Amino acid sequence: MGGRLRSVWPPLLIGFLFLAAWQLLVIVQDLKPYLLPAPSLIASNFFGDLGLMSSTAIYTGTTALLGLAFGTILGIVAALLAARFSIVNNIVTPLAAGLAAVPIIALTPILNNMFNITSRTPRVLVTVIIVFFPMFVNITRGLLQVQPVQLELMRSMNASPRTVLRILRIPNAVPFFFTGLKVAAPLAVIAALVAEYFGGPQEGLGSRIASSAANTAYGRAWAYVVASIILGLLFYLAVLAVERWTAPWVGHRRST
Repeated sequence: MGGRLRSVWPPLLIGFLFLAAWQLLVIVQDLKPYLLPAPSLIASNFFGDLGLMSSTAIYTGTTALLGLAFGTILGIVAALLAARFSIVNNIVTPLAAGLAAVPIIALTPILNNMFNITSRTPRVLVTVIIVFFPMFVNITRGLLQVQPVQLELMRSMNASPRTVLRILRIPNAVPFFFTGLKVAAPLAVIAALVAEYFGGPQEGLGSRIASSAANTAYGRAWAYVVASIILGLLFYLAVLAVERWTAPWVGHRRST
């Protein structure tokens, strides 16, 4: 318990000092909210309408969760095929890299035109595309980067490719899977947020940030940004919890 407290208080102290300096800067320089709102103003907007902040974060979180789930499933399937067939690896890897290089701000309007802009589909698809690349790359590395000695042992025992996959490759890919998921989970929130910013139902954090800024409600806009940060942290912490619950040896192996 003492070790956990020692690891937690330094970032909390730095965060408190940062907010205090921010508040002092706004007061001393008399900065207007459209330039930089004070943390006190942001906090009053955030806690003053906590119900709306929560419901808006839940809407964006649902979009991000759907995109994360579908993108992860696609990444796993593509990685399994790439590990089994080299031609699939040679084809899918450049395509995945190309999709990852496409800017969200360019992709979102195209998908909004292809699908109903009032539905959740375009934003989920954007999130799927963003999530797919880190999941595919990391899982493929985990499946292919096995120890040669272990692979030779399996071959000497005349193990089938399916047996090698189940006994050797998949367990080896578990740490890589969680590494990709730790990257993809916050990215899913960012992708959903940016996709909402460019149109669609006014129920998500991205849309609320855009409308609040357009109406010069800068304190409220920053309050939605705080809600976005909290949502991204929750996604990341959820991945850490799942990793600790399902694969505790991964974190133990990294710490030793």
